[in-house]
Amino acid sequence: MKWIVTGGAGFIGSCFVREAVANRYAKIINLDALTYAGNRDSLPAESAENVFVEGNINDVSLVRRLLETHRPDALVHFAAESHVDRSIDGPQAFIETNVNGTFTLLNAANSYWKSLSTDDKERFRFLHVSTDEVYGSLGQSGSFSESSRYQPSSPYAASKAAADHLVRAWHHTYGLPVLITNCSNNFGPYQFPEKLIPLMILRAVAGESLPVYGDGSNVRDWLHVSDHCAALRTVLSQGRIGETYNIGGNCERSNLEVVKTICDAVNATHPELAHDCHELILFVEDRPGHDQRYAIDATKITSELGWKPQHLFDTAIEDTVSWYLNNQAWTNRILSGEYRLQRLGTNPPSIAE
Repeated sequence: MKWIVTGGAGFIGSCFVREAVANRYAKIINLDALTYAGNRDSLPAESAENVFVEGNINDVSLVRRLLETHRPDALVHFAAESHVDRSIDGPQAFIETNVNGTFTLLNAANSYWKSLSTDDKERFRFLHVSTDEVYGSLGQSGSFSESSRYQPSSPYAASKAAADHLVRAWHHTYGLPVLITNCSNNFGPYQFPEKLIPLMILRAVAGESLPVYGDGSNVRDWLHVSDHCAALRTVLSQGRIGETYNIGGNCERSNLEVVKTICDAVNATHPELAHDCHELILFVEDRPGHDQRYAIDATKITSELGWKPQHLFDTAIEDTVSWYLNNQAWTNRILSGEYRLQRLGTNPPSIAE
């Protein structure tokens, strides 16, 4: 097997690449633009089975050349601007990458697919990795299913919703064999520290305040990144063409609960710290348009394909805390740039943007 992976130096993409290479699931051609969240330190060494290409998914000639040169059995599309707060400050990049980039990939993949032999056509898949944020916000009950209405709240969610619609349109109009997944919030090692869990870990250890939006009651369904990647491989190999599969951890936690769990883990692993991490929690002004609750109904992927999450949240959080504390060289290289664990999403775009 041979897979082109876009965004394979990001958090989820790099986990997918590491596991594919380690277990020899497929040869990987990894296309990544190495923007701020792309990190080659998260990837295994290059080899004949793991080829890295630095480039942008909007580069039509590059994408076509990779398809024609490597002749993949699948294109797995992770590449995206992914942080809600950044989309509030600068939405244009989210449209360029998440919408226009997906359009470029679909066009190139469709042309490539049409050129294949009958057997190779039957084998090829375009797997689009999306998010539960396209569905908007839930009340205190219920969960998102594959038939839930799209109601994106943030520029990020809207850009991913647009990309989902494009993928479906290329299937229904042109016959491109696509698969779509919508996942809940991921966590685990190698995540860029603007996201809640690594941000709280690093700030807690440093004795800095732990900013919690609003009253901390916003709820997310948490999914370990390795469980997510296992689900993606399952969908890629067994999923029905044209179908959407929701992937969730069956693990709802409020933001405040998550932060307190992290504090417990940091206190337990670092008894030498002069502070109790719980005392660092600071409630701050809420994010604009902050969705109250997400929850995934993963019945479809479980009943049809047999996938279930394997990681328990509390244990996996402890392992994640340990990973960040034992891999400070990785985080220090990230934090040597422009990002310094500061809050984002408080500067709306100007008219010029």
